[in-house]
Amino acid sequence: MRTIGLIGGMSFESTEVYYRLINEMVRDRMGGFASADLMMHSVNFADIVDMQKSGRWDLAADALSTSARRLQAAGAACVLICTNTMHLVAPQVAAAVDIPLIHIIDETAEALAAQGLRRPLLLATRYTMEHGFYTDRMTSLGIDVMTPEPDDRTAIHDIIFNELCAGTVRESSRETALGMIDKAKASGADSVILGCTEICLLLDPKQLPLPGIDSAAVHAQAAVDFSLT
Repeated sequence: MRTIGLIGGMSFESTEVYYRLINEMVRDRMGGFASADLMMHSVNFADIVDMQKSGRWDLAADALSTSARRLQAAGAACVLICTNTMHLVAPQVAAAVDIPLIHIIDETAEALAAQGLRRPLLLATRYTMEHGFYTDRMTSLGIDVMTPEPDDRTAIHDIIFNELCAGTVRESSRETALGMIDKAKASGADSVILGCTEICLLLDPKQLPLPGIDSAAVHAQAAVDFSLT
């Protein structure tokens, strides 16, 4: 079993999901009392949010690169950034270490392609939906991503930061997100990407109007596959 390195805390609500999923997957694969060989560096999310709001992605890249180097020095064999949004700085983080960075966008694209899905709706933070790093990489991998209308992008962004990152799950917000999926389905979407690692707290990918891909679960599975191969 190779050691998995997690850069977490963005938010800790979704990092908790990663920890649980990875250990459940290892136990399912190995049986008995097996659990994952992993380590985590959890950042102060308040600092990261300030960097996001001020557009200081250079500082964010430095912070996460430092985390990655610390994990490598401690013995991690791979590193995961446990959030979609901060993959905006994934190239810098990957370049800072000599171990593989398991990329959430690549793994999500592979999961979509495996099911023959090519036109997903992306539900995520405004940064992920609008900064181009996500949709451009998906396009390069053969996936044509749809995003919600502007007002809906604002709504899902606010749900993520004001509710899910604080551990609050509201039925009204679930209905809002489901309405976005219905509109996307009518416009030709064939699937949904839960493209923020907290959205799994709000939506069950198995109970949506379209096939759902939970990016956190896909990312966790890729880490386990790496660790146990």
